[in-house]
Amino acid sequence: PAPQPAADAARPPLIELNRASVIRGQVRVLHELDLRIEQGGHTAILGPNGCGKSTLIKLITRELYPLARGGDPTPPVRVLGQARWQVDRLRSQLGIVTGDFGANLAGMHELTVEDAVLSGLFASFVVPPFLEITADMRQRALDALELAHALPLRHRLYAELSTGEARRVLIARALVNRPQALLLDEPSTGLDLVARGHLLEMMRGLARQDITLVLVTHHIEEIVPEIGRVVLLQGGRVLIDGPREAVLDGAHLSQAFGGPVRVWQERDGEGHAHYLAAAG
Repeated sequence: PAPQPAADAARPPLIELNRASVIRGQVRVLHELDLRIEQGGHTAILGPNGCGKSTLIKLITRELYPLARGGDPTPPVRVLGQARWQVDRLRSQLGIVTGDFGANLAGMHELTVEDAVLSGLFASFVVPPFLEITADMRQRALDALELAHALPLRHRLYAELSTGEARRVLIARALVNRPQALLLDEPSTGLDLVARGHLLEMMRGLARQDITLVLVTHHIEEIVPEIGRVVLLQGGRVLIDGPREAVLDGAHLSQAFGGPVRVWQERDGEGHAHYLAAAG
């Protein structure tokens, strides 16, 4: 297993899965998955399409529930030490960025970017009309937009944004609650090369602050140098879990992705290693 930050009684693990299994339809998608991610331990969950990444996210966010295990008193899923969460409270502690949220917001044609971010304070896709938006709430929205490099977009309509702009706003929306951690689900999907580069730089900046990143992806180039641990999934199971330099090699990736994968490194001007991969 990968080295984890030292356990701290005041900071319970961010995510704990204990023999968690999920069946969707007639298919067992996750097979008694064990996983522990400490706060402060930036982690990538990597694997091909169909390996169980999306199911894992929905398990953490309570959109899916694990199979009951008779006779085992240990909860199969705990987030920040708790087995039961109200969804709005969970999202105030764990910022979540998924394409599902973006699709819902894009359908609201009069929604401004600022209101889209403010709605994150209420675990809703709109600002409740009966609630007063305080000056502190607006400042939190502006701070989150600035942190996500999206402040110039604040007066735009969300439905009119480019994919890259919308992704930055979704990250701001997740950050508006000042969460302890950020769960990013395939964040570069649909982005062009320049927008992807901006996203990765933003992720690096967030990782250097006291925000734990959990990145779920099938692109190894998204695993920025600040993410030190990689959990490689295959067929709903953990194939290997360890430091990224040990996990990101051709043999492991070829096994997980079901075909030959070539891996190499490039170093940036600061000497940080960036991993790239190609089929063949």
